[in-house]
Amino acid sequence: MKVHHETTGDGSAAEVVVLSNSIGSNLHMWDPQVKPLTENGFRVVRYDTRGHGNSPVPPGPYSIADLGGDVVELLDTLGVESAHFVGLSLGGMTGAWLGQHAPERIRSLVLTFTSVKPGNTDMWTGRAKQVRAEGMEQIAAGSIGRWFTPDWIAAHPDLAAELRQMTATTPAEGYAACCEAIAGLDLTGGLSTITAPTLVVSGADDAALPPSHGQVIAEGIPGARFEVLDHAAHLGSYEQADKFTELVLEHLKGTR
Repeated sequence: MKVHHETTGDGSAAEVVVLSNSIGSNLHMWDPQVKPLTENGFRVVRYDTRGHGNSPVPPGPYSIADLGGDVVELLDTLGVESAHFVGLSLGGMTGAWLGQHAPERIRSLVLTFTSVKPGNTDMWTGRAKQVRAEGMEQIAAGSIGRWFTPDWIAAHPDLAAELRQMTATTPAEGYAACCEAIAGLDLTGGLSTITAPTLVVSGADDAALPPSHGQVIAEGIPGARFEVLDHAAHLGSYEQADKFTELVLEHLKGTR
């Protein structure tokens, strides 16, 4: 499927970084990272995962292979042979699939605030059923409390409201179908086959996917580096944007 995407930076830059969003968000969740990445010579490609933002919303369920295949299609459309891939939450799961099933397309991986075996299958299938029946409003109300620590929300009420709206406007079917992609997901068996240089980042305050999930990934991928960001819940790319971006840039530059 051809997903909606935006490209920023030098179009002739040899190194492309693909940024993959979490469930219930869109490519604008990466706003804090775009300028630092382009200033360091990378061409940045942000896209909306299928069912999100301005991408098509086919009826679900989706699989992680569907989401990974969309990235391969995107690279083909852009004429990019291989790219660095940075994914958060669902985006990280997509990256782990790509590292296993399309290794020739991945120069390096940054898998953040994510898991390769999320568990809670009944919760994910129940959430899919809920949003199909009731829409996204209740999910959006709860998402901010999962994405950020209470201190961050109190200090940034306007931005928290803006990001809550990002979830509220996510198509219900797209969100539900991605919940079904996460339900029962288990990519642990193929971690040892990933050859791309990999950085794994978790948030110390991430109740949705705590650091134990990131540790499993880092221990399973040969040579992977594991970092835990303090004072960061699930959307640590925003809550600790400077520290997060510094880690990403350090990793990407180290692969040159």
